[in-house]
Amino acid sequence: MSRLLPKSLLGQVMLALVLGLLAAQAVSAVLLYRAAEQRRETMIVHSLAFRLVSAGPDSPSIQRSAEFHHQGMHPYRAHRLRSAMEESSNSPLRPGETRETPIEAALAETLDQFGIPFDEVVVTRRTAGSDPFVASRPRFQKRFDGADWRRHTIIVAGVRLQQGGNWQVLRLPEPPPPQGTIRSILLQTLVIFVVLVTLLFVLLRRITRPLAQLTTRLDRFARNPALVERIAESGPQDVRQLIAAHNAMEARIAAMLDEKDVMLGAIGHDLKTPLAALRVRIESVADDTQRARMAESIEDITKTLDDILNLARVGRAKDPLEMTDLSALVASVVEEYEDMGDPVELGQSNRLALPLRATWLRRAVRNLVSNALRYGKRARVEVLHDAGHAIVRIDDEGPGIPEDQITAMLEPFARGEASRNRATGGAGLGLTLARAIAEQHGGSLVLSNRPEGGLRAEIRLPLA
Repeated sequence: MSRLLPKSLLGQVMLALVLGLLAAQAVSAVLLYRAAEQRRETMIVHSLAFRLVSAGPDSPSIQRSAEFHHQGMHPYRAHRLRSAMEESSNSPLRPGETRETPIEAALAETLDQFGIPFDEVVVTRRTAGSDPFVASRPRFQKRFDGADWRRHTIIVAGVRLQQGGNWQVLRLPEPPPPQGTIRSILLQTLVIFVVLVTLLFVLLRRITRPLAQLTTRLDRFARNPALVERIAESGPQDVRQLIAAHNAMEARIAAMLDEKDVMLGAIGHDLKTPLAALRVRIESVADDTQRARMAESIEDITKTLDDILNLARVGRAKDPLEMTDLSALVASVVEEYEDMGDPVELGQSNRLALPLRATWLRRAVRNLVSNALRYGKRARVEVLHDAGHAIVRIDDEGPGIPEDQITAMLEPFARGEASRNRATGGAGLGLTLARAIAEQHGGSLVLSNRPEGGLRAEIRLPLA
């Protein structure tokens, strides 16, 4: 059910408006229909009461008929229906017929209100064709609308003035139900829908359009903080203030990132220069063993510094995305290790072209292959296509990673081997850098243990 609901603010507000209007109009339609039915029932009751008291000059309450006239009953209409009145010793209610209790109660109350004594009141409905009295009165039949009078419904009311006495029975054509009520409600609903929906749509579009632009800009800024764009302030005052605050925040973040890049460049220059000088000076050390250890330490420091600088700069890549054959890129990395005699094997490789920063992605693949060789002795690399993603998969034959430590291994300086010796584990930045590069391309790095043993690392990149 939730999948069918609109996700946007515009869609949800418009849906709420439509549902609210439908509910309100449904309630209004019910109330209007009930009011119309009550008016129709009141008209029936007043017509019956007036015709009963004015049926003949011997009526004990004929002098009260004028009071009914003031309630909307025209004497001529009563006169036209005098032929529908009869006196009977039997109740007008036939076996199997249903008594109209609400009309009976209202008629009794009306008669009592005007001081007309009675013993019992009976009201029922039947078709005109099933009533012998109507069938024998052509004049009464003319009072029905339409050609076939037999199908019309009549109200049959009987009043017994005293116990054991005769019944005064009156037949009244049932007034037709109110016409045009539903049509007027539908027309009213349509007009309200057109007016309110149009006005609200225009208002919401004025709000949501700048919000959509802001969302798009935030997504682009998250992918490439180096690209600074100022969004034009538009929409209501609150939205304008939000956009202005975002523009100011983005400018401050961009300035801080620029300062960081300058600082990193200075750090890299200030550290690498003395390291290079130190590398030259150790050549004067006579002990070959000591000189080799010093050179190895300097090399470790230099590589760690490179990893730190690359990790800090990965989110600020200046080079643009270019369409690249991913399978060819991965194959070139595998060839580098094969040329060095490392046990790296290229498995299934699907040809997939997608926009990449080739230098950065090559670095990520190298880091994962190096980890596989360091901990798993062998590496198998594949390029696959699955569910709209390009997957670079690297499998090894090592011990894997405990399930509760997989997430932690992606953090900076986290590693499975406790030492900081690059021969056994390095500085713990390889997986972190690979994950950052994958996320820079809108993808992710996923680590999992293989059922047959070993670790599987996958770089998943979206194809669209």
